[in-house]
Amino acid sequence: MTAIPEASTRSAGPVEHLTPERWAAANRHLVRKAIAEFSHERILAPELLEDAGAGVGLYRVVSDDASVEYRFQARVLELDHWSIPAESIVRAGPGEKGPTELPLDALDFIAEFRDTLAIREEQLSVYLEEISSTLAGHAYKQGNPLRSAALAAGITGGADVAADFQAIERTMSEGHPCFVANNGRLGFGITDYHAFAPESGADVQLQWIAVHRSKAVFTSSAGLGYRAHFEAELGADALACFDAELSARGLDPQDYLLMPVHPWQWENKLTVTFAAEIAQRHIVHLGTGEDTYQAQQSIRTFFNTSAPNKCYVKTAMSVLNMGFMRGLSPQYMKATPAINDWLHGLISRDTELQERGLAMIRESAAIGYNNHYYEAASAKGSPYRKMLSALWRESPLPLLDGGQGTGQQLATMASLLHVDPDGTSMVSELIKRSGLEPAEWLRRYLEAYLVPLIHCLFEYELAFMPHGENVILVLENGVPVRAIMKDIAEEIVVMGERLELPEEVSRIKADIPAEEMVLAVFTDVFDCIFRFLAAILAEDGTLAEEEFWKVTAGVVRSYQKRHPELADQFAMHDLFAPDFELSCLNRLQLRNNQHMLDLSDPSGGLQMAGRLKNPLARFA
Repeated sequence: MTAIPEASTRSAGPVEHLTPERWAAANRHLVRKAIAEFSHERILAPELLEDAGAGVGLYRVVSDDASVEYRFQARVLELDHWSIPAESIVRAGPGEKGPTELPLDALDFIAEFRDTLAIREEQLSVYLEEISSTLAGHAYKQGNPLRSAALAAGITGGADVAADFQAIERTMSEGHPCFVANNGRLGFGITDYHAFAPESGADVQLQWIAVHRSKAVFTSSAGLGYRAHFEAELGADALACFDAELSARGLDPQDYLLMPVHPWQWENKLTVTFAAEIAQRHIVHLGTGEDTYQAQQSIRTFFNTSAPNKCYVKTAMSVLNMGFMRGLSPQYMKATPAINDWLHGLISRDTELQERGLAMIRESAAIGYNNHYYEAASAKGSPYRKMLSALWRESPLPLLDGGQGTGQQLATMASLLHVDPDGTSMVSELIKRSGLEPAEWLRRYLEAYLVPLIHCLFEYELAFMPHGENVILVLENGVPVRAIMKDIAEEIVVMGERLELPEEVSRIKADIPAEEMVLAVFTDVFDCIFRFLAAILAEDGTLAEEEFWKVTAGVVRSYQKRHPELADQFAMHDLFAPDFELSCLNRLQLRNNQHMLDLSDPSGGLQMAGRLKNPLARFA
């Protein structure tokens, strides 16, 4: 009989990150976030028990059945941001001799407040699974050896721009700052997690298939043909090999288009759900590509680490994450390059945007596959219609002034909200390294990021989805000097009548009420980014909250003085209004955690909860 090794020497293998210590830390982190964000969205209403001075209070929230109580310290900052020290949270519940302290458990927390959260019974289990996955991801990320101070040093002084850029990408630990269940990825097993999760930083090689031209559509930017695109991405030798493979099977290569697919999607979905297409040779599996890629924070997008100047590849994935199945619509793919060309032209012609250095990385080519079985049997917007598409997005590296080696670096804007396990924030380390006063560093960041966004609102009534993962910052000595926008075709929206759109890009036009247009800044920028950034800087002692909003107001005022011709727009979309509607993201997810919004009607499904005081109003 083989002896069983002692527990202390036995390897936990792929679940070695799931230890009691890391699990406890993950739960404390997520319970803190749940209390803070549900209170911000006015789902929870903490009761003030004691004023501790200096703006700090002792609060409590009580479970639906009143049997469990959470007490914690908090400061309520601008925009109703609950700044809660995680170590201050105490959970008490019934015990044999009266109330007793209980360990923090995020899964228990959701169940204890299920009625308050108004989550339907049929969705509760799925939401709990997303919470569990988020906890497991946090436990894994605790083992990442990189720290913010090291990151700041790397991105401001490293010689390999692409490597530093990707080191930052895989070190981000929080995900979306607003969503509590922000790391669901339902569909991944533990092997998939290690192979494909962004934080693993693993090398990924994409699968390649050939799809019959009668079932698929390829589109590309003006002047970029199918053959030229694939010669640039794959090389002539690889193209010849794929053509030879098709010929060897008795198929004509001219009848097919090439398409990359995510290895997970091929293994778990296409080989089963699209079995009829494979059997009929509408889809032909060609094998594994040569280039290696690294998954980005958005999970289904890949950066080419073999050849960093080549395109990103974005693939469809039937994985449920943060309110959506992460597919790609073949109908959307058809217009994607044209939309990108149109926006690139607009940015290139606009003096203000050029002076601010705004850039975009175009989605230059796209391919979508139409499966008539599921299109005939499913509703518009169904995940079954979005299982097989891909697009190519330009690399940001060629946008650096003079290319690599010039001192410019790249970083996802999400890194500005990154706080490492030691409590060190990325943004404060960048400010220290820059040598600038914090207010001046902030002003330069706002000129690079905020000004282009408000200009697009006022001049064109055009809005991006400018969250941290959708923006890449170009840094010089730790200072943001320009912003690069990405994820264009599925995210931008033209809201008003100030632009006439060509027919081929008309999909991006949406009927948004005039009073809601300004939420493109108030919600997407102030509430979902600046609320957290201002809090981090204040908690670090780097920049007072009042000064943060004063600098922001000054940057907006300076922009408005440069553009007196837009005075009517400034009045219509008033960034100095006393307050604005509170649009709630967690309420959306709790209402329907599998399909939060109809992307063709971004206004129709919003969840509002009263109004927030505008921190710029005092500077009007």
